[in-house]
Amino acid sequence: MPQPQESEHSLPKETKTKSDHRHQPNPKRTRGSLDFAMLWLLVVGSSLILLSIALSFQSPSLARWLSAVGIVLASLSFAFHTHMRTYAFASWVICVVAMGILFPRLFLDLGLSPNTGSGPSHGVKLLPYLIQVAMFGMGATLTFGDFARILQTPWPVAVGFVLQFSCMPLLGWSVSTALQLPPEIALGVILIGSCPGGVASNVITYLAKGNVALSVTMTACTTLAAPVMTPLMMYLLAGKSIPINYWEMMVSIFMTVFVPVVAGLICNVILTQLQMATKRAEQTLAMLSMLAICLVCGVIASNSADAIRSAGLILVLAVLLHNNLGYLLGYWGAKLAGCNEADSRTIAIEVGLQNGGMAANLATTVIKNASAAVAPALFGPLMNVTGSVLAAWWSKKTSTSGNEA
Repeated sequence: MPQPQESEHSLPKETKTKSDHRHQPNPKRTRGSLDFAMLWLLVVGSSLILLSIALSFQSPSLARWLSAVGIVLASLSFAFHTHMRTYAFASWVICVVAMGILFPRLFLDLGLSPNTGSGPSHGVKLLPYLIQVAMFGMGATLTFGDFARILQTPWPVAVGFVLQFSCMPLLGWSVSTALQLPPEIALGVILIGSCPGGVASNVITYLAKGNVALSVTMTACTTLAAPVMTPLMMYLLAGKSIPINYWEMMVSIFMTVFVPVVAGLICNVILTQLQMATKRAEQTLAMLSMLAICLVCGVIASNSADAIRSAGLILVLAVLLHNNLGYLLGYWGAKLAGCNEADSRTIAIEVGLQNGGMAANLATTVIKNASAAVAPALFGPLMNVTGSVLAAWWSKKTSTSGNEA
């Protein structure tokens, strides 16, 4: 039987294929280059930060600039490594907050705050609008199906809702009392505890291998209930120490949180009905939301820079206790209520992460006390760091369990 003859074009085709492979980028080499870039930025950034600490007494101005450049380089390094990108948002928030504390004039001179002197600020000009952008971005990721899930699985949502508006406000009051914080600082700690879940909780839940659908539903429910629940908890826990205008606070939350979330939800529905590229729109709005959150943190930090520096480690301790005890009570409270592991992780994250931007806006525009915005200014970046670490630990624990199985 005659053997089939090779085609005339078989050899050139094979040669062409090998040539194409030679010209394609090597994934290992590309990854190695990115790892080197990350390591270089991290080492240089850390070195500049350490150098700024050494020079802080001899040349404070130079030390501030060195620390600022070091923080920026260190935060950029997280974007070059696949496994470290989960911490990128937290690092960017820390970077913006650090810049706000080290160089508050960056935000003040841009006109983001009406106060350019040394006295206390009575509000931030663009802060409510930045929060509205962030809330609109969150609302644009919601659908009516997210609320329909309440009827399908009402128990985890109810458990999370009760823990959110009981544990965190009471923890805020307890931590402030135990550490004997100044009344205005304590007011901010209670205020951040009385606010709904943070926007970043959905991303952290995804990284922690939790129930993302439950996270989205809980965030939506607590946010929409905030116009009633936040003023109520503030009135009950802080009403004796400082006058709380319940109705003014309710209207402020309604306009800066409730209305943008509903508008984003309607926008998502319209885009879906028109069969437009909703995924791309969601990604764009998510980026705008993250940018708005970073600017919110920077504006708050710049207006509270003096108070943050004077409060010192005691305020950092208060914020960390408040945040981490929220994770702990949220997780074990959900476990005791009969929730499964994924739902318990989700509820823990929802309880521990708060809407710091909303708290800062209420402190500066309704309570009109810049010192009350100090705790939210610290809570925002710190909760992103602790949340990212917790998510990484839970994710690794899940992977290890799966490998062992």
